Amino acid sequence: MTPAIVVEGLQKAYGKHQVLKGLNLRVNRGETFALLGVNGAGKTTALTCIEGLRPYDGGRVQIQGKMGIQLQSASLPGSIRAIEAIRLFAKWNRAPVSAPLLEALGIGPFARQQYSRLSTGQKRRLHLALALLGEPDILFLDEPTAGLDVAGRVSLHGQIRRLQSQGKTILLASHDMAEVESLCSRIAILAGGRIAFTGTVAELHARVGRQYNITLKTDQGTERVASENIGETLLALLTHCRERGATILDIQVDRGSLEQHFMKIAGEECK
Repeated sequence: MTPAIVVEGLQKAYGKHQVLKGLNLRVNRGETFALLGVNGAGKTTALTCIEGLRPYDGGRVQIQGKMGIQLQSASLPGSIRAIEAIRLFAKWNRAPVSAPLLEALGIGPFARQQYSRLSTGQKRRLHLALALLGEPDILFLDEPTAGLDVAGRVSLHGQIRRLQSQGKTILLASHDMAEVESLCSRIAILAGGRIAFTGTVAELHARVGRQYNITLKTDQGTERVASENIGETLLALLTHCRERGATILDIQVDRGSLEQHFMKIAGEECK
């Protein structure tokens, strides 16, 4: 497949603290790719270096296409109105203000409000609109739904899916594992300044093993057990219940979540 983003040996330090220690990454054209990492792992540093907003100390970054960038936070003046920011960014991008884009993102109702008076959801929609001015081929999203309520997340997820259908390449950093599993074709886990894993969610599940979470509710209480061998664990739990005379009220078995698998790899790499 044709790469849209190629990163080789990316290094970045702040003083003596080495944040990125040779990061390698490849994002193919038209895919939605997630960069995951615990707080302080260097996700935002990696994104801003790749975007060209922050100088890096070593390595190589190659971008094939026009970029649009939605930052985690924006330094827009509090007094600027949403429509004024859109017109300003449109002028910088030498692009028209797209009425269909503003309508799709629901900008109209707050277009004339000052930035400082916008809600978190409205700011996220505005930031995405600014990133999309000029019809970019590649979109960078840093925590796009952080701080949003359920309705806000659903709305923005719908916009991201619309961009996917248009063939946009999307690189996003997120803490929302459900969001990542729903939207992204591949993921990379950043740990210890390097990429510890790259692949699909299914490949991540296969790497860490088929872990199950078993919840057993009895008249004596509730037990929760994690296990890779569901048969043996269930048999042991049921035998234990019979021995102590407990009445089973409910049994639930869930496959290990993406978040659990992510934390397992991130924790192993950071030891």
